[in-house]
Amino acid sequence: MSRGATVAGFLAVILIWGSTWLVIRDQIAAVPAEWTVTYRFVLGAVGMAGLAAARRESLWIGAEGLRVAALVGVMQFSANYLFVYHAEGHIASGLVAVIYALLMVPNALLSRVVLGARLRVRFLAGSGVAIVGIAMLMAKEYQGGAGVKALIGVALALGGMVSASVANVVQATKAGRRQAVVPLLMWAMVVGALVDAAVAYAVAGAPVLQAPMRFWAGVAYLALAGSVLTFPIYFALIRSMGAGRAAFSQVAVPVVAMGLSTVFEGYRWTGLAVAGCGLALAGLVIALTGKREG
Repeated sequence: MSRGATVAGFLAVILIWGSTWLVIRDQIAAVPAEWTVTYRFVLGAVGMAGLAAARRESLWIGAEGLRVAALVGVMQFSANYLFVYHAEGHIASGLVAVIYALLMVPNALLSRVVLGARLRVRFLAGSGVAIVGIAMLMAKEYQGGAGVKALIGVALALGGMVSASVANVVQATKAGRRQAVVPLLMWAMVVGALVDAAVAYAVAGAPVLQAPMRFWAGVAYLALAGSVLTFPIYFALIRSMGAGRAAFSQVAVPVVAMGLSTVFEGYRWTGLAVAGCGLALAGLVIALTGKREG
């Protein structure tokens, strides 16, 4: 990717994913989370197939590609999102977004172990600064938590973050890089949707289809804008920048999410929150101005 395309893709991911947390929060009371996630990735798979057709890409990825897609599907489009949706039932959407900003840490560590990526001093310094900022934001949000319920929400969010990190690094392996991004994502979403549907039926019973139009509009936004448009961009960023560095988009996402929360949910900023955002952005700048990991 060119520098301009990288910057544009980075900003698109930040702005769109920054908005998805509010939409998810709006959906969790309408339909069981498991079926909501299933609907999202059924539509997402259809959208990815349409994108592949528009780009005249074959959906054939072979046995190796299907193995990669299966692992990415289970970890990214099933475990990750099931954790996220349930986490938002326990804690504020902004706090979940803040926790996901730490995705850069397991991405970088797993990239080191699995891919042999080098951890640069500037990357580590930027990570440290950003984590301090994120911790300050978490502390502010936690003040409004509800004891054990809040801790369960944090644990669920951390589980989702680790699941997403595994998927990120899997698709950045040699086997993953050999696959075309859109067909790989389409099959991964098919696998994820199938697993989600099985979990949904086991946990919540038959599909729930009666829901307000606002719910289905949210599903469409999350599937098409939040998945079909952004995942190909994000996975291309991973291949171009490295998994650890691409995940720095997740540092800015909660800033957008909390900004929207200020407008739509009445989030109140304190000195701690302002300082946390400042440090998170400073860490982002420090890390992104260094050389990329090897």
